[in-house]
Amino acid sequence: MLFDLGAGLLRQLPAETAHRATLKLAAMAGPLIPAPAPDDARLAVSAFGLNFPNPIGLAAGFDKNAEVPDAMAKFGFGFVECGTVTPRPQDGNPRPRLFRLSQDGAVINRMGFNNAGSLAAAKNLESRKGRGIVGINIGANKDSEDRIADYARCFSVLAPLADYVTVNVSSPNTPGLRGLQNREELTRLLETMIQARVQHGYKPILLKIAPDLDAHALDEIADVVRASGIEGLIVSNTTIARPPLKSQHASEAGGLSGKPLLAPSTLVLAQMHQRLGGTVTLIGVGGVASGQDAYAKIRAGASLVQLYTALAFHGPGLVGRIKRELLACLKRDGFEKLTEATGTGN
Repeated sequence: MLFDLGAGLLRQLPAETAHRATLKLAAMAGPLIPAPAPDDARLAVSAFGLNFPNPIGLAAGFDKNAEVPDAMAKFGFGFVECGTVTPRPQDGNPRPRLFRLSQDGAVINRMGFNNAGSLAAAKNLESRKGRGIVGINIGANKDSEDRIADYARCFSVLAPLADYVTVNVSSPNTPGLRGLQNREELTRLLETMIQARVQHGYKPILLKIAPDLDAHALDEIADVVRASGIEGLIVSNTTIARPPLKSQHASEAGGLSGKPLLAPSTLVLAQMHQRLGGTVTLIGVGGVASGQDAYAKIRAGASLVQLYTALAFHGPGLVGRIKRELLACLKRDGFEKLTEATGTGN
């Protein structure tokens, strides 16, 4: 309750200032936050060799440098994904670059992979004391001469310290990055990642894609993913599309997240579920702000769900509310456990 109250006060600050203050607050208060109560067993999910106590994860973007994964896990998340991390430190794009669209329940960001680099993230991960599931989201430096090599470099440094690794090729804020989603480049990238884990030790590999893809692009990605040997697909990143919006910052450039992304990202999720037929684990992201939203992702084919933007508007108490609402959805529809509902909406 106190953190939810704090979230309301932080919303009075500029968006990026509030975000940085939240990280500092979580770092200071983390050791004092009590461990969450055990989750209802009906919410448990086993995926890519890991046992998740519940399906609700914190999406990448909140904790870019892996500073507070254990503190965030105490708010009831089933897993926390840190990053995006690049091999070398990167300032990101000029400020302002993060905008709340309060009337739309949305955010636009053009952060540009601002982070302290892979060595700093590794140091933070090494100092963890918690045992929750933590993934690391990796990317390429903006000025890199070989972006695929950047992913391999990040994997070598960070994979031994994380439970899984997400390959982010879908941020709209690094020029040319989304080109890695085409068949030839994606095939080469995922082959490189598989080889990296042969050299540095097995960790599940997930791919995070954009929502702004046509049917042909989805077909090609599904083909490459199916043949690659990776374990999961995260659908989706932020969108460059602009549905009708009411807020004053609606015309800002960058990736749009939050409520307007729920329907289009869930549609792409369902389409990839149809194409992949359960051959890899799907994680649904985009616009999740309630148990009903999370349930829609699960019915569309997701085994796990992530959120971030909704925390800025609702505070960390949202996580517990989503889990309670998910249980109500399962009871209403006659499912004994969450895994029975996965993919039943298609």
